Amino acid sequence: MKGAKRDWIFRVQVSNLEKNELVYVVGNLPELGAWNHNQAIQLPRELTAGDAAMFDTNNSSYHIEHGDERESIAGSMFDNGDDEAPVYSQTICLPTDVDVEFRYFIAVVCQPNGTKNSAKTLIIRKWETHMTPRLIKKNAPSNFSADMNITPDKFGFNNGYFKVERGWLTDETVIQFKIFNSPLKLWKERLHNKKVYIKMTPVNLMKHNSLELQQLGGDCVEDSLSMDTQDIVEQPPTSVTEICVLNDEDVCFKYQDQFGHAYRDEEFIVFNVAVRYPETIAYLVDYYAYSSRIFPGEPPNHIGFSYILPSTVQASVGLLTVPITSNKHRPIGQLTIEYVRINPIPDYPWDMSISYAKHWEQRWSGLDVGHRGLGTSFKFEMKNCANVRENTIASLKTAADHGADMVEFDVQLSKDLIPVIYHDFYVSISLKRKKQIEAMDMLEIPVKDLTLEQLHLLKVYHLAEGREKNPRFFDEDLEDHQPFPTLKTVFQELEPHVGCNVEIKWNMQLKDGTFELNHPFDLNLYLDIIIKVVLEYGANRKIVFSSFNPDICMMIRLKQNKYPVVFLTQGITLKYPTYHDLRCQTIPMAMKHALAADILGINVHTEDILRDPSQVKLVKDAGLIIFCWGDDNNDKDTILNLKKLGLHAVIYDKIDEYNQKEVKESIFLVDARESEKALIALAHCSQTCGPPQLPPASAPNSTEKGYFLELEKTRNLVVTASTATSLGSLAKNSIGGDSVYPIKNITVNDCSDDDAATDCL
Repeated sequence: MKGAKRDWIFRVQVSNLEKNELVYVVGNLPELGAWNHNQAIQLPRELTAGDAAMFDTNNSSYHIEHGDERESIAGSMFDNGDDEAPVYSQTICLPTDVDVEFRYFIAVVCQPNGTKNSAKTLIIRKWETHMTPRLIKKNAPSNFSADMNITPDKFGFNNGYFKVERGWLTDETVIQFKIFNSPLKLWKERLHNKKVYIKMTPVNLMKHNSLELQQLGGDCVEDSLSMDTQDIVEQPPTSVTEICVLNDEDVCFKYQDQFGHAYRDEEFIVFNVAVRYPETIAYLVDYYAYSSRIFPGEPPNHIGFSYILPSTVQASVGLLTVPITSNKHRPIGQLTIEYVRINPIPDYPWDMSISYAKHWEQRWSGLDVGHRGLGTSFKFEMKNCANVRENTIASLKTAADHGADMVEFDVQLSKDLIPVIYHDFYVSISLKRKKQIEAMDMLEIPVKDLTLEQLHLLKVYHLAEGREKNPRFFDEDLEDHQPFPTLKTVFQELEPHVGCNVEIKWNMQLKDGTFELNHPFDLNLYLDIIIKVVLEYGANRKIVFSSFNPDICMMIRLKQNKYPVVFLTQGITLKYPTYHDLRCQTIPMAMKHALAADILGINVHTEDILRDPSQVKLVKDAGLIIFCWGDDNNDKDTILNLKKLGLHAVIYDKIDEYNQKEVKESIFLVDARESEKALIALAHCSQTCGPPQLPPASAPNSTEKGYFLELEKTRNLVVTASTATSLGSLAKNSIGGDSVYPIKNITVNDCSDDDAATDCL
């Protein structure tokens, strides 16, 4: 009955909540917040007879860091005698005439104050990210009962899968401090051969009696936590400090030990500090060392400290050298530390309806990806060049027409902050000499110094054309062949089934200390502009972000909750100069960064794979997706060999020549077509054959199944359908998980005759 409502009890069992963390439910209806995390419903903890002896919730919390390969480990949270974990519940009145989709998540509440926020906001710690949300079917009776004996859901488990991811930045700022390349220098000889422990703590600079501090939480850290070698002092509810050592076997962010981490020169250490008010937070670095005459149980000695003030970390990236001061206020050394500041995208209307950040189909293997569309068009040897200008709409469309599953292109900002597609940092423009009319010189100028209008109106040459004074292309009057198309135009012009690998261009520091470009843009602003265009116009297209800059990969992962990220790396190579950052220098280090950053995978240089093919298995065994790029890919036999090795995607030039598909179609187009056929069949059967019968759920695979398709036109074919055959639900639900594919697994009962049965399938 339209307008009818019923009470529904949401109950979920959650283990190991940290202090100040709360449990919420969010869903597709206004009663559940309409997927807005700030409008979600809190689930209070149920009181039990054993509350007086309840377990300590301050134990370290389990974090899902590394995707599907570790879901079995995550499952042990509940499988090993954890049935006594606390239950959180709330009764909510819901309409009966619609399907209700919902998810659980864990968050910390930030109360409003007069300086930054006028409303309560939530900082999301962990959330369920199954492709198919939890579901209450339309017209399902109320589950309310007086005795409350309703089996609770288990946080993270849905349809046989465990899938929980860390939250993205909603209102907090993350500062990451990176320690590598032997940055710690101690001048006292007695400390040279001692193992030094490092610990970082956020310190609030505001006074305890200020009203604003009380609104921040009131119990902020003010003094050194280690002068008296006591346990960690209670911190503000929105402040979290974690550490990750990329040299460790178990690469993940975790809470610090009481006296920090034992430092070694060869390590790459990242401190991850999440704070809500970075302008009021300093960062205290404490140093410890054990006495040479140590007794069992004796704590280490506090040998010194450093302060990093908020005024020194205002830029998005930076390099700091801070003095190490002894307890007697004398300088005893120095610490050189790099940092990256990650701000949330301001005022963006996030929703929790779906996330593809860690989603990849098992059958998406050996994908053909068009490099800059149809390929590089400015190489030394003309025979290896594409015959359509690279990174143009024409090049991208031509690659798609020849069966590219995805197209890869490079994005950077023009001077007026518009995302444009172009690979090189510089272009050449022609200059006529005053006295020699025929003679022309070429001036190299950064793309960042030209507005979009200038890029489109000026006669701009590729650097290779400028240096050789030999233009290659003369078709710029054709709209699709224009260089510098905008990112928005690319999404509008390409067919929706064409996947996009969006590479973010940014200058990199080389090992010799030089930079590729002096970039004037603030990195947070730069990324926010690009990400918002992708979120607005990307829709349900298969999109993967990538970058050679490891910090950018981390930033994109934390700045948005929808699209996946892969880390581009050149690894060990003789073809290109080595980058300064250790994470860029080898595939194992790139892999560890991807695991720590909780991103989808890595995109490796084929030269390094051909040198040591065993690295493919190393990456895949870690639960990561692996692409490959490089000039070595421009060979049919090499492409075939890479696919046999198990690469998930191969990026190469001249896809019109090297693509060996019998049918030149994107795998995503095939998926969409098969899904459309299935929905048409189900729509027909819902009216003539009764509800479809699904076979029993099979055991879940290591990679969760799911599709994100544009099926609205097909859904509109159905005028009426029963609840059992609702296309909206069947498009998302299937055997053992979230996939509507393969179609043959769907059988239909009671078709009137053989022809009808054939039509149904």
